[in-house]
Amino acid sequence: MKVLIEDIRNKFSEKGLKITPQRVVILEAIYKLNNHPTTDNIIEYIRESHPNIATGTVYKVLETLVENDLIRKVKTDKDIMRYDGIVENHHHLYCSECDLIEDYSDEELDK
Repeated sequence: MKVLIEDIRNKFSEKGLKITPQRVVILEAIYKLNNHPTTDNIIEYIRESHPNIATGTVYKVLETLVENDLIRKVKTDKDIMRYDGIVENHHHLYCSECDLIEDYSDEELDK
């Protein structure tokens, strides 16, 4: 998935949010990971290129992104919180054996 930093910046501007490097990096990570990552997955990913971002900052930014409808929380059967960069209406198929979440769209199911 190609992620453009300018698109991310525009999303923050549209929501009236301050554009910070931490927010940009974290939202970019969610889009690039594209697999409903956990907080730990996100931290591991961003620490490769931004080792100084504090864990607390990641948690705060994730909450801000959720509160502003830029991402959604997805809770698994194992009570593990994961994050979804797709905010449009859709469903999830969840495999409890391998903990995989797949996006699923179905207009009939929406009704």
